[in-house]
Amino acid sequence: MAIATKMMTCRMMSMSPGMPSSSPPTQSPPPTSLPLRTIPGSYGWPLLGPISDRLDYFWFQGPDTFFKKRIDKYKSTVFRTNVPPAFPFFVGVNPNVVAVLDTKSFAHLFDMDIVEKKNILVGEYMPSVKFTGNIRTCAYLDTSEPQHIKLKNFAMDILKRSSKVWLTELVGSLDTMWDSIESDVCEKGSGGYLIPLQQAMFRFLVKSLAGADPSNSPEIAEGGYAMLDKWLALQLLPTVKIGILQPLEEIFLHSFAYPFFLVSGDYNKLYEFIKNEGKELLSHAETEFGLNQEETIHNVLFVLGFNAFGGFSVFLPGLISRIASDTTLQEKLRNEVRQNAGSGLSFESVMKMPLVQSVVYETLRLSPPVPLQFARARKDFRLSSHDSVFDIKEGELLCGYQPLVMRDPEVFDEPESFKADRFMGEEGSELLNYLYWSNGPQTGSPSESNKQCAAKDYVTLTASMIVAYSLKRYDTITGNSTSITALEKAVK
Repeated sequence: MAIATKMMTCRMMSMSPGMPSSSPPTQSPPPTSLPLRTIPGSYGWPLLGPISDRLDYFWFQGPDTFFKKRIDKYKSTVFRTNVPPAFPFFVGVNPNVVAVLDTKSFAHLFDMDIVEKKNILVGEYMPSVKFTGNIRTCAYLDTSEPQHIKLKNFAMDILKRSSKVWLTELVGSLDTMWDSIESDVCEKGSGGYLIPLQQAMFRFLVKSLAGADPSNSPEIAEGGYAMLDKWLALQLLPTVKIGILQPLEEIFLHSFAYPFFLVSGDYNKLYEFIKNEGKELLSHAETEFGLNQEETIHNVLFVLGFNAFGGFSVFLPGLISRIASDTTLQEKLRNEVRQNAGSGLSFESVMKMPLVQSVVYETLRLSPPVPLQFARARKDFRLSSHDSVFDIKEGELLCGYQPLVMRDPEVFDEPESFKADRFMGEEGSELLNYLYWSNGPQTGSPSESNKQCAAKDYVTLTASMIVAYSLKRYDTITGNSTSITALEKAVK
């Protein structure tokens, strides 16, 4: 999710769903003849400016309106502002950013020649390293740091190894999830899918990525997903608008960093679980990558919890809700699935379902799992938007708010609308160059030299499989953002 999202690796067994054969560089746009403009906006008075922007961001406006109003005010998609958290309790956190809110300026965030990513996964604020065993995991390392190369290659290797069991573990977990939901619908008239979905994703990811079976530990099998939820929440609450009763949210959620000891017990249980059940993976990490047990387990838990589980937990409910609430779209998807699934689903058959894949991409466009992306200028450079060029100084922090960037009217037709077939055909494939949900364009390739989500193709392929599986199993699925209210099982 984001929560990160960032998840991980190259293409699943050389397969990349619906993607062009060539991958463009992730570098920023070349210099143009656009007019040079001073970056508009300001950070306001010390202390007062950040507080004012914080209240607007979390309370009076919310993130969408916060950025939209400033675009309108400055007549620019590039401007200076403050992004919380900040004063009074986040000592040493500088909220000053240069916002980049169109696809052209946003692309600079992924050019590792001009920007760096050290300790800015969620901006200037960084959760305590106690949450990750007092080490900086790969997500917090810049590509120039030697350990990044080792850990990124390890992450991609995990995914390559997991491809052998990815499909069977995913289908097994989906069987269990839908059996549970179906039972609730039959007995109670509706079944919540958020917890069954998280349980399924936890079980599937732990077995696929870590080679560890939760069933060998009843406590982990029953509550492992909730342990990760709490671990994630305590790290991210200072940065996320929840929408509860104000000013309680400001006082209790956004005013201070939560201490690790609140979840240390659960985290230590997860650590011991990977240590005991993932011995083959730990041995492989040491032999092939020179990683000791401690750094391997903490990085694996981060990949599992922050990148994979967190990202899927944010992304998949929106995808399921979209399909369950739109009978017309559901019918089109079901027809495509039934025509291409054959006797049994496979990743090869799912790759022949362009509408299914396009719906996944469109959901990622409108609701990216990680809304904010950050990068710090590695050197002085000139940044281009659609209509202007701006001077960026070394050390300045750039911030892109993806939900707005992915609605760039210069690139996307009817950008506010969900268009299920947007990414189909030749024109749709071209638009994938601008789909940045994975810390880079969908047409980019994760490598040790960039920060793109190592599993970006695994994520889209897995989501497509979940859609196809569901509509092969059921003729109709009716529901909303949290529950399934009716199911009509397919006649075999």
